[in-house]
Formats: sequence, structure tokens, C-alpha cells
Amino acid sequence: MSTLIAENRGIARGPLDYPDSPLSKAARQPLLLGLFLPTQTGGYSQSTYPRGTDWTFEYNKRLLQKAEAHGFDLAFSLQQWLPKGGFGGATHYRENFLDPFVASIAFGAVTSRLITISTVHVLYGNLHPLYLARFAATADHISNGRFGINVVTGYDANEPRMFGMTRVDHGERYERADEFASVMEALWDGSENVTHDGRFYQLEGAYVSPRPRYGRPIMVSANASQAGYEYAAKHSDIVFTSSPAGAAFERAIEALPEHVKRIRAPYAATGRSPKVLLFPLIICRPTREEAFAYRDAIVAQADYESIRSYTARHSGGDAQGWKEHVPADRVLGGHIQIVGDPNDVADALQKLHEAGLDGVQIGFYDYEPELEFFAQNVLPLLKARGLRIDAQ
Repeated sequence: MSTLIAENRGIARGPLDYPDSPLSKAARQPLLLGLFLPTQTGGYSQSTYPRGTDWTFEYNKRLLQKAEAHGFDLAFSLQQWLPKGGFGGATHYRENFLDPFVASIAFGAVTSRLITISTVHVLYGNLHPLYLARFAATADHISNGRFGINVVTGYDANEPRMFGMTRVDHGERYERADEFASVMEALWDGSENVTHDGRFYQLEGAYVSPRPRYGRPIMVSANASQAGYEYAAKHSDIVFTSSPAGAAFERAIEALPEHVKRIRAPYAATGRSPKVLLFPLIICRPTREEAFAYRDAIVAQADYESIRSYTARHSGGDAQGWKEHVPADRVLGGHIQIVGDPNDVADALQKLHEAGLDGVQIGFYDYEPELEFFAQNVLPLLKARGLRIDAQ
């Protein structure tokens, strides 16, 4: 490993070290609010119940601009690699899929404050860190520091075969990702040309300019293993985690405080603390009865064929998250599910905050009208409870 990378490992300055960065400004919120964008067919819910949710760029752009107008802080895009028909079923679940990296850059150009985060499989297709370092630095400038990379290593056994590869062992995947991120950080540092002869990557006299505005682009880690937590502590500003106890809210809320402590523990030696986010799927209606009736109508039209396909894919992977999730959770989707009237939803989000979470990355079944209902009816309650302040 090059001396430069060895010296910078784990100490690279990032956006949270700059008080004027978009991430630092967003982090002033007691509870960060994000939108998990439905940039793929079916979003995150496997049901045929009628809705307007759409994977297209125009639809997602409209969601983003409305979310920004309502004061949301950030938005994520998912990445998966699937064969023709996606997960199948009546919905052809996730067959159409906007590439999150390209889409996130475009989203940054049509918003002015919202942070956009793209998921990237850094180990597929022999992607080189020099390429991604320049791509991400360019995206950082297009968005004025509002672009982030959610680094994932790929748990599925089938995805790598699309790239002519076989799945790498879980522990080695994070070793490769660690070296990949360290190389990018050295390039973004820009104090000199980078020559690196590592275990997985080699560079000679490499350089990236212009450098990112705030040390480096926002770095995110989505993981649920000790190896993932240790990787995150070296490189990530945000950790996007799942529920360790399934999607049922009451079970999840009991397990989350210790889970969040495990995520934060490796950060102790760095003097930093990550922003820990979770994905709730929210079903909210004017009354509790209406909300549960709506949920029941969605569940009654579950796309069982696509759920079976999704379950088989997940079972064949080696992800260490989602262990307590069951196939039925897929009908609505989400790491956890919040169902109720506006006060119920505000109560649940407050409990998540009290459990140690810094924010939520929200999904809906029928995104556009439900986002608007949430903004008009739940956001005022969050502000009244001190969980949200007016966006800076």
C-alpha cells in the first residue's frame, strides 16, 4: 500500500468536517428526513393494488422537487441487477430500473438544496477507484457538494455472473471495499499524484481534479455486519441500516437501541459519529381505521409470484441484515412499517429518534399523493415536537 493511502486511511476529511457543507447543514435537523425513491418498477411494495407510483425519471424528479419544497433533506436511489422480467409476477417487479448513479447526478441538477445519494456496487465489472473518484468528484461539482455514494459490495450470488464474475467471500468484499475507498480518498485529497500497489488495486501517478468541494463526496454505507460496521467507521458519514427484528414496528423498536450502539461502536476511535438512518414504509390516513383498511387492501392483492422470486434471491445471498424479515413483509416493503393516523406516524418517528436513529429514509405505497399527505399532516406535528426545524 502506498504511504499516502496508509497515512490518510480513516482520517480523510469529509463533508461533516465543514460546517457550511450541505450535509452539515442538513445534520442540524434533530431528525433527518429522506425519500427512498421508486426508481424501479413497483418501488418497494409487491402488490397489484392500484397506485400511481412510477419508475420514470419525470415522476421521480417531480417527487424530489416536492420533497425539497417541503424541507426534506436527502434522497436515496437503489441499485440491483436483474434479468428480463425482474422478479416476475403480475407486476414484473423491478424490471425497469433507472441507474441510480446517472439518475442521482441528474436529480442534483434539477434541485437546489436536497442531497442525492446513489448506490454503487464498487466490486462489479472491474470498476476502478480512479474512474469512480473522477465521476463522483464531477457529480459533487454539478450538485455543489450535494452528491453521495452509497458503497455496497453485492450479497447476491447471481448479480456478479452478469459481469462474468463469481461472488467474493463476505469478509474479502469488505477488504476490497476498504482499499477501494482508501484509494478514492487519497485521490480526492489531491496533495500529490497517487501511486499505489495494493492487494486489489494498482495506480501509478494518478490524479483527480477538480477535487470535491468539501473534502470528498458524501460517503454512505448500507450494511448489517461487523465487517460492514468497521468499514463504515473508516469511510462513511451515513450508515443506512435495517431492522434487526423484522418489519413489525413494536419488535423493531425494542431491538434498535442496541443495534444502533453496535453501529456506532467502531467510530469511537475516530472521534466521529455517523448519521444512522432506517427505511420505514409509511401508510398514513386521516384516521387509524382508514390507514389499516388501506394497508389491508394492499396486502389483499399481494403479488405472491414476485415475492417468492424475491425471497429465493435473498435466501441465496449472504447478507447479514434482514434475517428476521419474512416474505409477508415484502407486500408493503420497508425495514419497518408504520401504519396509522398522523399522530400515530409522528409518535412512531419520535420513538425511532429516541431509539438512537438520526433520520429516516421514507417510502410510500402510492408516492405522490402520500408524500403530499405526509407533508401537510405529519410534518407540522414533527415540528411541534422539535424533531424538525425550518430548513436552512
